[in-house]
Amino acid sequence: MPTSATRPYRGVFPVVPTIFNADGSLDLPGQLRCVDFMIDAGSTGLCILANFSEQFVLSDAERDVLTRAILAHVAGRVPVIVTTTHYATQICIERSRQAEQLGAAMVMVMPPYHGATFRVSEGQVEAFYQRLSDAINIPIMVQDAPVAGTPMSAPFLARMAQNIANLKYFKLEMPGAASKMRELIRLGGAAIEGPWDGEEAITLLADLDAGATGAMTGGAYPDGIRQIFDAFHRGDREEAVRQYGRWLPLINYENRQGGILTAKALMKEGGVIACDAPRHPFPEMSPEVRAGLLDAARRLDPLVLRWGR
Repeated sequence: MPTSATRPYRGVFPVVPTIFNADGSLDLPGQLRCVDFMIDAGSTGLCILANFSEQFVLSDAERDVLTRAILAHVAGRVPVIVTTTHYATQICIERSRQAEQLGAAMVMVMPPYHGATFRVSEGQVEAFYQRLSDAINIPIMVQDAPVAGTPMSAPFLARMAQNIANLKYFKLEMPGAASKMRELIRLGGAAIEGPWDGEEAITLLADLDAGATGAMTGGAYPDGIRQIFDAFHRGDREEAVRQYGRWLPLINYENRQGGILTAKALMKEGGVIACDAPRHPFPEMSPEVRAGLLDAARRLDPLVLRWGR
């Protein structure tokens, strides 16, 4: 199964980090360099304004600036998924309509939630996605992630895929994702246009075995993830296993140690961006974690460490 820049979307669509200056302001030139690197490194497509983009520290005005600037700069080179999650149905619709008008290929949306306790019923979740689908003409990816605190069973997801016209993609980010993905594909059939792997590729091989057709990972080494993904989908599982074994120490370091700041730390080391700081109060990466991350990366020589040099 080759990667595809048109529907059905398949391939490696990493999350674009948001680049800040040391004072916390947006670094738009650095942001656009980041995007250029990620395309040069083999990304089939990109996802912006996701949790790994630190979307939770951005104002609505900054979201607007970033959406416009990135989509204009990409200029159709690869498809771009815009995360438009919001608790309020109408605000999610407004964000999604804007993304579509500016050229987004897809929107990614978590179910409505706020904080640790504000949740809605299954019926309200379905109505939320139905209203969103009715308002736009591009596909919706359901981000099924523990951070939302909203359990959605495979039967529920499959039913929504069958009943809601534009809801066709699913990014699964939980323990046991492969088993849930198999059940989702079995129950949803042709309505499941895109079952996708997430969570920094830590479960990528198992998810590929389960039928994943896309991978949404961290943004620093799509060239490495492509070595796993492409081998598997050209029918060479043994090579995919070998490449997964090679890249797993770095994947694990991102997933379990460096987290959200991993991509920016590697991009700074390779001269892609000038500053890898988060926005306060998110804590900066410790020197010890940075040293371990760079050690894991240098053993693999990903493009990120050479692109800006």
